[in-house]
Amino acid sequence: MVEVGSAADLHDTGWRHPERAERLRAVEDAAEDPRLQGALRRCPARAATRDELLRVHSGSYVDALRDYIAAGGGDIDADTHVSPGSWDAALLAAGGGLTAVEALDRGEAASAFVVARPPGHHATASEAMGFCLLNNAAITAAALASRGERVLIVDWDVHHGNGTQDIFWDDPRVMYLSTHQWPAYPGTGRPQDTGGPAAPGLTINVPLPAKATGDVARQALRQVAEPAIERFDPTWVVVSAGYDAHRADPLADLAWSAGDYSDLTSDVAAFAPSPGRLVVMLEGGYDLDALRMSVTATLAAMAGETYRPEPPTSGGPGALDVDAIATLRRRLVGS
Repeated sequence: MVEVGSAADLHDTGWRHPERAERLRAVEDAAEDPRLQGALRRCPARAATRDELLRVHSGSYVDALRDYIAAGGGDIDADTHVSPGSWDAALLAAGGGLTAVEALDRGEAASAFVVARPPGHHATASEAMGFCLLNNAAITAAALASRGERVLIVDWDVHHGNGTQDIFWDDPRVMYLSTHQWPAYPGTGRPQDTGGPAAPGLTINVPLPAKATGDVARQALRQVAEPAIERFDPTWVVVSAGYDAHRADPLADLAWSAGDYSDLTSDVAAFAPSPGRLVVMLEGGYDLDALRMSVTATLAAMAGETYRPEPPTSGGPGALDVDAIATLRRRLVGS
């Protein structure tokens, strides 16, 4: 497995901001776990180029964000802050997935985990929001799609990836699947949202109620998503891997454990058609201990090992919601 890292400390979000550089140090601690010795090969991220950004973002937005940061930065909105180093950090975060694809194309590993901040899945084509500046997963998926790949994006962050959904809403080359808490920020991700006229059924949203446990997310994969994924037949899988569905996270109210991420990673990895076609990219996760344990579980699963630092969770609410969503999708798109 390849671990792609970026210069996260360049992006200073200010005092007591939950999306802080210490998050990446927790992830690095996870990578140092003795269970992973020999399984990881590390490589630095390269910066994304302007042309690579423009597959996803408008030129006017890219220029305005760069210039705002170059002028010293500040608050973009109530949640999203940038500092003078944030542009370089964002380019490296966006380039991390591209670096991972290049390494996998060379046959250097069977999968890749991208350690990067700022996160990306809330960033739209023309707007930064929700801690996100550039949509890292979307930039990676768009690069793959541009060369003829069919890309499945699985977003298990506790918040809906509104930016990723918007970017690929009408793109038949990319399927977007999200499990997320509902209601929660940013208020998008209804099960009725299934894609545009050129991509019917290629957006799959599974909103979950507060206190939902990990077994409900796995049920959603089997019952709601798997039939559609099999028909789509992806050639690559990109994961927006947020760890804020953990019960200890301060910004949400789902009840997952680190053990759930072990099982969820194994389930999602099975959607990749062959080794060398799985890229997992860090999104949220703001309790440092939970983040460290959960990433360790993910990395172990990517290496083909089962490591559950906490037992998987079950018995919470949401199973009936998944049943209803499956029925609704069959009515709307026949899947």
